[in-house]
Amino acid sequence: MENTKHVLTYGDAFVDYIAANTTNDLFNRHLGGATVNVAAGVSRLGLPSGFITITGDDETSTFVREELLKEGVDLTHAVMVPEKRVSGVYIHLTPDFDRIFADYVNETPDLQVKGHELKAASFEQASIFHFCSGTLFHPEARETTRRALELSKEHGVLCSYDVNIRPLRWESEELCRNTVLDFLPSVDFVKLTTAELAFLMETESLEEGIVRFSRFHIPLVFVTDGENGTHAVYQNQTHHVPVIPVQPVDTTGAGDAFMAGVIRHIYLKGLPENQRDVLECAAFGNKLGALCATKAGALTAMPRLDDMIKK
Repeated sequence: MENTKHVLTYGDAFVDYIAANTTNDLFNRHLGGATVNVAAGVSRLGLPSGFITITGDDETSTFVREELLKEGVDLTHAVMVPEKRVSGVYIHLTPDFDRIFADYVNETPDLQVKGHELKAASFEQASIFHFCSGTLFHPEARETTRRALELSKEHGVLCSYDVNIRPLRWESEELCRNTVLDFLPSVDFVKLTTAELAFLMETESLEEGIVRFSRFHIPLVFVTDGENGTHAVYQNQTHHVPVIPVQPVDTTGAGDAFMAGVIRHIYLKGLPENQRDVLECAAFGNKLGALCATKAGALTAMPRLDDMIKK
């Protein structure tokens, strides 16, 4: 029977203010954020997509909601609090046209989606629930994530976790590491980079890191390694899945595109049941990530299903 349930994603929306010139006095506004990219990414791949987030009543929040709706993302699961202000990231251009993170603005960090605001119906209608660590630095968001995972388990929803660590948001490395690890036992599949694996497992050895990570008994683990492809771990065996080389233009959002591809594969076929399924799943994610890296921007570069067919 065809799957008609949605992919439900939880996280913060951001607005990226990207400099239009090297004097950095004029900015173009773009919708951004890792979970936004995944929510829009799975929609672009033809899946029903719902997003749990919080926005306000100002013009910037209106822009965020309108852009998400244009992407086909269902916002009936989201919350609006008039006082909320969406976070902004200012990105400057160097004289050589390299992008640099210049400033992060979050006027209302304590206004978060509350656990009791999550709707059971959102999870009853879900096939996969996806989140990342981007909001976990905030105590309220941690509890909301725990509640979302409880609701997912109650309704038989697969749980997807992109570690996606942003160190600047955390009070300390120790708090970051312990919090991120705390959520691992609750998920069915997870993505992290080789650098994130080294940080979490406190070893520079990829092999040792994977061995240490195995204590969480997660059915499917993807360790992404940029142009070197992905290390997929399934039933205590590691499979290296290479990526077709591309000429990268901008790697921003490539990991989110990979995640959208993996989610689509699992949405359509379920969790892999053998090595062949694992390799197919990782290869599809690799292809999405590589395609994303050939275009500038993050959300603007998220591939569509038509792009995959053309390739």
